[in-house]
Amino acid sequence: MMGPAAGPEPSAGPNRWPRSGELNTYLGIDIGGSGIKGAPVDTATGRLTAERIHIATPVPARPEAVAEVVATISQHFGGDHHIGCTFPGVVMRGVIRTAANLDPAWVGLDAHALLGHATHRSVTVLNDADAAGIAEMAFGAGRQRCGVVLMVTLGTGIGTALFLDGRLVPNTEFGHLEVRGKDAERRAAARVRDERHLTWKRWAGRVDEYLGRLEALCNPELIIIGGGVSARAERFLPLLHPGCPVIAAQLQNEAGIVGAALHVRDAVEAAARPRPSPGRPVARRPAAGARRPRLY
Repeated sequence: MMGPAAGPEPSAGPNRWPRSGELNTYLGIDIGGSGIKGAPVDTATGRLTAERIHIATPVPARPEAVAEVVATISQHFGGDHHIGCTFPGVVMRGVIRTAANLDPAWVGLDAHALLGHATHRSVTVLNDADAAGIAEMAFGAGRQRCGVVLMVTLGTGIGTALFLDGRLVPNTEFGHLEVRGKDAERRAAARVRDERHLTWKRWAGRVDEYLGRLEALCNPELIIIGGGVSARAERFLPLLHPGCPVIAAQLQNEAGIVGAALHVRDAVEAAARPRPSPGRPVARRPAAGARRPRLY
């Protein structure tokens, strides 16, 4: 499984990467606009090793309040698991850049440090749709798929994750494309269907228009629809008219948890690799008989 193009930075603290209690097991926590859920994950199989816990997102969703919920979930499962967290916004090396569905106090905050301090664990943070996409590419609908694959999560907002030959292009945030003068997620998110009491057919028309815009931009070879609504894919997928295959995600509401756990696992493994010693590169002599390159 390929992780983000830029590796995560661990949270600050005296024990940057403490020993994990169980081999291959990491704690994944999915922070959403309406709920925060988490569970330990066996990253070798993608399976949750305990029943997940779900707590409503605090209102207002200020950083300190959300960090307290994350700490509660961590304490619920005990142990000394490394923690991977998702966040509904752009995350660059642990720093929150956007927070469309949470309190604006998050913007500019070092979430690695905040959540690491709250949980007394090493924490990595990544975009929630990116996490769901990583999970689907590893264990779900995108497994062993090459080329351009686009994951679209339909929930409180719209999240996207773009992959090229299994490698993530992070923080795409195509849910904020303009469609008919509005952010796409204000027209086609699953929340919109519920709040406006749209029929499946009418809502599917909005989703279809949005996916058409994405296809024109990215030319994906496969689109995976995730989010809670993917469990009812039979109600709307047949109403779409895509230019490429569109299929439902397989991990559904567990995708963010699994992807967050995979993300922190990759960070732990990267931190454990020996780093090359600094120094000047050694000049290599050309092999005997080799021609020198011509300079133009």
